Amino acid sequence: MLPHLTVVLGGAASGKSDYAESIVRQSSGRRLYIATAQAWDDEMRAKITAHQRARAEDGWRTVEAPLAPEECLDTMAVDEIALLDCATMWLTNHLLGQSDLPAAKDRLFAGLAIAPGRVVIVTNEVGAGIVPENALARQFREAQGRLNRDLAARADLVVTVMAGLPLALKGDLP
Repeated sequence: MLPHLTVVLGGAASGKSDYAESIVRQSSGRRLYIATAQAWDDEMRAKITAHQRARAEDGWRTVEAPLAPEECLDTMAVDEIALLDCATMWLTNHLLGQSDLPAAKDRLFAGLAIAPGRVVIVTNEVGAGIVPENALARQFREAQGRLNRDLAARADLVVTVMAGLPLALKGDLP
């Protein structure tokens, strides 16, 4: 059984989302998918549509929440397990929208704390690469690193995924 809060992190195309979906599917309870991606181009629109269809066929309830996933966390049922995919897109949406990021993080963390069901969050590890050459990319990398540390501190289970293989950093793999 999954704990109240699980964080699954990894690099791009590492298999983190596939792993997160698999542990949610293996858990009992209804499945809630909280999507944070926004479609800014045709490729992303097609990708989102394909994912929505696949989840609908597999019994997921999907909520699009690019800026405020906490609003659906406090309304989820006790027997639901939410997959928030992903914290990186949520952060990007706030940075590009020039939001008050500390306030947005406070709202997200408050929502996670009071969620009546279990929550799995997918996030990207971006600190293993080179130092970006532009200010926005460096701001993003720093903000993502801080967000990941804050999420991991609150989580009961933290799993990193590399080449599709999960490794528990905190807690025990399900």
